[in-house]
Amino acid sequence: MDWLRDHLWETWLAVGIALALAELLSLDLFLLMLAGGALAGMGAALVTDSIVVQVLVASAASLLLLAGVRPPLVRRLHGGPELVLGPASLVGARGVVTETVAEHRPGRVKIGGESWLAVSAGAEAGIEVGRTVEVVAINGATAQVRPVSDPPSLPGAP
Repeated sequence: MDWLRDHLWETWLAVGIALALAELLSLDLFLLMLAGGALAGMGAALVTDSIVVQVLVASAASLLLLAGVRPPLVRRLHGGPELVLGPASLVGARGVVTETVAEHRPGRVKIGGESWLAVSAGAEAGIEVGRTVEVVAINGATAQVRPVSDPPSLPGAP
């Protein structure tokens, strides 16, 4: 018991390491926050010999980490990118008109190697064959498209 009293900062460090290692088994970030509190207790042990102060510092740091750091960290780790599957993944894709497209008269557009029935998203007279379009929405098996300007050609390009 005298060794613990003489080596308080080493004891806090050992507790912090043990909690951090135990976190590897749970992966819930709870024990890691307690390990952070133990490290704060170790810092207090380097400054004061009062065990009460050290326990209060370790407890306060643990509570602050649990309330302030853990929730956003868990949200960030458990959240991920939203996956868009199926036809909805074509929104924003570009394609080439293979059959003239008008607002009220569907045509055909080749998007990602597939031919789609398409209507113009605007009140345009028609989008001619060979023009590049962008998919605005997918309604059932019909793509709503709008024309995009072709990128400028580089000087010296054929």
